[in-house]
Amino acid sequence: MTASDDLLRLENQLCFALVTAARNVVAIYRPILEPLGLTHPQYLVMLALWERSPRALNDLAADLALEPATASPLVKRLEKEGLVTRQRSAGDERRLDITLTDSGRALRERALDVPQQVMSAVGMNVDEVATLRDGVARFAGRTEGV
Repeated sequence: MTASDDLLRLENQLCFALVTAARNVVAIYRPILEPLGLTHPQYLVMLALWERSPRALNDLAADLALEPATASPLVKRLEKEGLVTRQRSAGDERRLDITLTDSGRALRERALDVPQQVMSAVGMNVDEVATLRDGVARFAGRTEGV
């Protein structure tokens, strides 16, 4: 087998490592988020809203690297759970503003331990997670704050 053949081995493929890691990350988060009543995608929405609320659905979707049509069902489910409200902007009917409810803000306190639980589950410390995250972020083209 030549060096160029090695480049085509499955275990040498970045795409395979990332797809496998993404699947495993969701599996790691599932039992940690379950007591909070959140799925992994809903958790990402809540993280973005805990940073800034209210915000337009389009802005929220962009920050999450999602299409608005993909983010909308997540937000609807969070609204059904009483964590957010959706309201058309008075200034622009095309804009849908998403706002945390009191319950949504309170959930943040219960979520404070999630990162530590994840690090414990994968056996990594803050620096190791940051290095991995920053490397993946550069590869994905999302380098803000990196």
